[in-house]
Amino acid sequence: MKYLKSEIPIALAFFILGLGFAFEHTIVEQSGPLLWVALLVILSAIIGVAFRISHHAEVLAIRFGEPYGTLILTLAAVSVEVVILIVLLQGTPSPTLARDTVFAAIMFDINGILGLAAIVGGLKHGSAKYNLDSANSYIAMLLVAIGVGMFIPDFVPEEQWKIYSIFSVGIMSIMYLAFLRLQTVEHRKFFEYSDDTVDEAHDQVRSPNVIHILIMIGAIILVGMLSEILSVLLDTGLKGSGFPKAIPAVLVALISASPEILAALRAAQKDRMQITVNIALGASLATVLLTLPVIEAIALFNGERITMALTPVQAGMLLLTFLTVMNNLHDGETNAIEGVSHFALFAAFIALVSMGLI
Repeated sequence: MKYLKSEIPIALAFFILGLGFAFEHTIVEQSGPLLWVALLVILSAIIGVAFRISHHAEVLAIRFGEPYGTLILTLAAVSVEVVILIVLLQGTPSPTLARDTVFAAIMFDINGILGLAAIVGGLKHGSAKYNLDSANSYIAMLLVAIGVGMFIPDFVPEEQWKIYSIFSVGIMSIMYLAFLRLQTVEHRKFFEYSDDTVDEAHDQVRSPNVIHILIMIGAIILVGMLSEILSVLLDTGLKGSGFPKAIPAVLVALISASPEILAALRAAQKDRMQITVNIALGASLATVLLTLPVIEAIALFNGERITMALTPVQAGMLLLTFLTVMNNLHDGETNAIEGVSHFALFAAFIALVSMGLI
């Protein structure tokens, strides 16, 4: 019974889904405050389901151990992000939505998650150690992936975008598969830290792994269905409202990052910074290497080019982010000062979004 009660967010989400499909047109027609209340309810339902997906991913992560654990967590989060993104792209055409979502996800993952976790861990433990090889590996792959997927497209002429998109999908898929192999086999020790301890407090019910996998899959499908309603409400609410155009992208990034933020903070409080580094940088890498190929493949199928090239402001923010992360993650230890520097960049990102500059 206790196990079933924990799935109440999913049950509530199903109920909200039914109400959404029943009253969607009425809400859109009336618009006004009712629309924004409905939008908030749908968004809350999606975040609630995302937390349950994260919970089941965490249970599997603990059982399989590192680095498989972080892979499961990041893949679950990226799956939610990709599903929502695909659904939103079917609504009002937005050629920059994918780019803005990936950019926002990197800001949340590196500056938000890593910054907050380093502050929390630093204030409680002084400095927290992690495996330096893991940080270097993630950063090396991230720099190349972002360069291939988001910098070079700015220089690809319109008549040749399909050729480059095919290359981009292929090379990113190869990069992720290669990294996956190296992370779990040849260089597995890079992503482990000997002081990490296993906490199974939230895994007391020894249920079969297949149950957790099936619930995760069902919950991801539920997120997709809720996103359809979210897409309609967002299109209606933002039309002519004057709100920043990046709001949908930020919402998608927030939904996928919310569970990761809590997982990273819990790890930081327990002085397990390796898990935090794996989550923050691993989620960023998975977002770039998995989300971009999927969106590029959809663009190729539809025959309509999407904008992946970064704006000057976005490029500048990414440059500052990577200079900061390379400077901070160079000695195998983090502290609160380093966390503040990342969080300042995250605050700058929020400020730029609110001003409509991103």
